Amino acid sequence: MLNSTATTSAARLSVKLPHSLKRLADLAYNYWWCWTADQVSLFETLNPDEWERCGHNPVVLLESIAYNRLTQLAIDPQYIKRLNLVVEKFDRYMAAGNTWASRVAPQISKEHPVAYFCAEFGLHESLQVYSGGLGILAGDHLKSASDLGVPLVAIGLLYRQGYFHQRLNQDGWQEDYYIDNEFDRLPIELMRNEHGDAITVELQVRSRVVKVQIWRVRVGRVDLYLLDTNRDDNDSIDRWLTGHLYGGNQETRIAQEVILGIGGVRALQALGIEPGVYHLNEGHAAFCLLEVSRLEIQRTRKSFYDIEAAVRQRCVFTTHTPVPAGHDVFSADLMDSFFASYWPQLGLSREQFLVLGARRLGDPWEPFGMTPLALRLCRAANGVSELHGHVSRQMWTVLYPERSEDKVPIGYITNGVHATTWTAALIGDLYNEYLGNDWATKAVDPAVWAKVDHIPDAELWQRHQILKERLVAHTRSKLKKAREGRGEHWDYIQAADRVLDPTILTIGFARRFSPYKRGDLLLRDADRAMSIFANTDRPVQIIFSGKAHPADEEGKRIIQRLMEWCKQPGIWNRVAFIEDYDMHTARKLVQGVDVWLNNPRRPLEASGTSGQKVCFNGGLNCSVLDGWWCEGYQADANGKGLNGWAIGKDAHTSDQKLQDDIDSQALYALLQDEIVPLYYDQDEHGVPHGWVKMMKASIKTNSPAFNTHRMIADYVTQVYAPGAVTEVGRSLASIPS
Repeated sequence: MLNSTATTSAARLSVKLPHSLKRLADLAYNYWWCWTADQVSLFETLNPDEWERCGHNPVVLLESIAYNRLTQLAIDPQYIKRLNLVVEKFDRYMAAGNTWASRVAPQISKEHPVAYFCAEFGLHESLQVYSGGLGILAGDHLKSASDLGVPLVAIGLLYRQGYFHQRLNQDGWQEDYYIDNEFDRLPIELMRNEHGDAITVELQVRSRVVKVQIWRVRVGRVDLYLLDTNRDDNDSIDRWLTGHLYGGNQETRIAQEVILGIGGVRALQALGIEPGVYHLNEGHAAFCLLEVSRLEIQRTRKSFYDIEAAVRQRCVFTTHTPVPAGHDVFSADLMDSFFASYWPQLGLSREQFLVLGARRLGDPWEPFGMTPLALRLCRAANGVSELHGHVSRQMWTVLYPERSEDKVPIGYITNGVHATTWTAALIGDLYNEYLGNDWATKAVDPAVWAKVDHIPDAELWQRHQILKERLVAHTRSKLKKAREGRGEHWDYIQAADRVLDPTILTIGFARRFSPYKRGDLLLRDADRAMSIFANTDRPVQIIFSGKAHPADEEGKRIIQRLMEWCKQPGIWNRVAFIEDYDMHTARKLVQGVDVWLNNPRRPLEASGTSGQKVCFNGGLNCSVLDGWWCEGYQADANGKGLNGWAIGKDAHTSDQKLQDDIDSQALYALLQDEIVPLYYDQDEHGVPHGWVKMMKASIKTNSPAFNTHRMIADYVTQVYAPGAVTEVGRSLASIPS
């Protein structure tokens, strides 16, 4: 498929390793290791302290570890046995031919794979090219596509400094800073031709020609290609076009989206890859539709309108944004400056071109929208939950004036999470014992999860408590480091060791601090909140984490209010805020909390996947009925939750103040009347059997429905290759291990 060869990064790294350890280099350069517990353990065993210091980057670890330690392990029979077992598993995985996708959708081939475009990818904390939910979802998408054998390649951007890092000053105000990614020390490789030169593509950004080079990230059997303008032969300004994720002004934003969309299609062409389907994960990549059209016009010598149907047949679109203001739009003037020389290549006039992105026709001041462009030129479009599909149809009915709202062609495929990425090894081992070693490959099968009832309550609870202890230790360590960095008083720094107690009810709240997510809803009635969290008989504690966008002043003020609350007498050891939220902290949280709190303003949460991650670890959701929780929540005939809790009713009002009052009071009532009593109803051994029953119900009902194996199967059978199979669940349940 490729007409090029990549740099032999793994081969160069292996030269530094003893013979019996050389395959560690191959493993280090394929992110398969990050969702394989045995492999993570192999790296950590080399040097646990260095593994933490290097940010869990196996390339840096192998380059920096002392050679005498390597030679010691090279003759350690137990370590070599573990390594050989992992290598055998990896080789078998990579060579597998009889995959689920090859059986149910053979029309998706390696010769014509799905090309998946996204502005960010969250594979692992060692590769900082993600900011939050969209990127994490994209990373999980690639992992399940790999597991299921879906021929898929992905296109994104390699950001020189990624998304910003967060620190909070002594006033609790968020400060933003950036750190350079050292590309040559990441598990990625620059794509080169047979002469050893970097493969590049060119595109025009305003009046300048910009060269873009291509890096490959191996994600199991899937290749992710990241585009980078940081080259010596580019103008100094253009070298920073891929500098920051979601940074800069509108000009930077449109330039990045030109690189992602148009540059992405050209990169695939330069690599000899001819996609059968182009999947746009959010509107950032919609310019790729223009380049696919241009190439089709060039190939067929037909007009844009003659090839439009053929282009549409190959392109699909997923929207993630439930409010119009969240969709990228660009002024006509900005479009002129970037595309004046491009639309003639499509055989279009300026007016014909701008209409492609117009929300309302006939308005000369109408901005160019990426979502309207995608909806017009894609054969299929979907939201990311059932409710979000409804909201999206309502939002975009303006594009389809001849149709009723229910006929607007936007469906839904509810998001999921990659099971083995987010399930703690301690819990995974328990599943291996009671559900079978193939539980992860059969994650969509409810019959597999029904076996959770066989796990003794005490055993599940004990492992959950261990994970909570690890979460508390992680939180204390992060708090101490942050307080030292702020120059806090010595006593306050040392007090971090006394924050939180792993035996008491622990709530987690971690996400982007946007005002609609209402991160400070708990503080709405300060006295009532204090009565819950300062209670000495049935104590409750909460851990917050997350960033506000650098331009979001209100989001920063919410964080500041929480930081002030953390210092209140009576609860200083019950409330914590972990700075600089990343995937490592996310895993600790979703694996260790008792309750995951989610209280956005309905219906502004398109899906939300953090709560899904909690389910695989036995945590319980307490959430507004929005996004995925509308589908996941189950209640008895009296409206009492069976697998978690719903804040308020399945409805909302346009009066935000009133809604905040209603929801905060509903949350306080749930905590005081249901959640806290259930947790502290424990037997003489400290096991809360009623709570564990609900943990098991959450695992059984949510795990088979909200995983990315099910999600990928939906994309394959409903979007990529419609009609490939009729019984997705049955076909997925037979995936070979």
